[in-house]
Amino acid sequence: MNPSIKIFSGTDSQPLSTKIAQRFGAPLGKIDIQKFSDGEFQPVFMESIRGDYVFLIQSTCAPSDNLMELLLMIDAARRASAYKIVVVMPYYGYARQDRKDKPRVAIGSKLIANLLVAAGADRIITMDLHAPQIQGYFDIPVDHLDSSAIFIPYIEQLKLQNLTFAAPDVGSTNRVREIASYFSSEMVICDKHRKRANEIASMVVIGDVANKEIILIDDICDTGGTLAKAANLLMEKGALSVRALCTHPVLSGKAYENINNSVLQELVVCDTIPLKHESPKIKVLSVADLFAIAIRNAYENRSITNLFIHSQLKAKRAEQDPGRRG
Repeated sequence: MNPSIKIFSGTDSQPLSTKIAQRFGAPLGKIDIQKFSDGEFQPVFMESIRGDYVFLIQSTCAPSDNLMELLLMIDAARRASAYKIVVVMPYYGYARQDRKDKPRVAIGSKLIANLLVAAGADRIITMDLHAPQIQGYFDIPVDHLDSSAIFIPYIEQLKLQNLTFAAPDVGSTNRVREIASYFSSEMVICDKHRKRANEIASMVVIGDVANKEIILIDDICDTGGTLAKAANLLMEKGALSVRALCTHPVLSGKAYENINNSVLQELVVCDTIPLKHESPKIKVLSVADLFAIAIRNAYENRSITNLFIHSQLKAKRAEQDPGRRG
């Protein structure tokens, strides 16, 4: 007999978790996150999960509290004799600390991986890690979902002419190249230099953008400074319009001000992180269907390969040329 499936949500991911559970076709499990006056909290499962396949949904934005809450949820599930514990992290906090790029610094993303495994996680499902190699920090399976499954249909319905994709920095080139390949479009790179975190010293555009409809692609929009500066520079170089598509709307500091005052036509984001404010320039696309499929396939031991851009690209090429292989 297969174990039952239970889906639970952390505090800040309730809106997305509710959508995922609805798409999956099961109610969210009952959990009480008890909070104490000194800042501590204690998750309590309000129903039995003994022998169950447990999925815990929590993005680690405002990472300190949400991460600690998630670790305690994992520990509680393990001590309650859950059969398997799958951590669903739509946004993986500390992913930008993926290497030792200066002396005497921590590798935060590796530490988070160690903590999740030590707490008792059996599997991780996440989306658009800032550095894909973070998957290698885990000694348990990691399903790394791709937001292109959300963004590609949106781009197609825009029906833009002279479409060109732009990477807001060199680190985004692989992600942007894959989407540009899907649309058989050109790509350009906005090469930036930083003096310190969240502060850009200079930026140049590599490639021709004159008379092009530009779409910037990135995984994280933090302060919005990079996107605003890149959009301004692209328009100065002759672009007809500039949009930005970013998976995770961290949107800290003056992000809303930077986006609203920029030349961007729109910023399209996913609901991996709930928005703090509304903005006429920000449009939200839901990842609920994608995660619901991933959860079902993980539960039923089925592949999730068809959720990735390389599978979509392969299918598109096969449709265009039935005799072509791969």
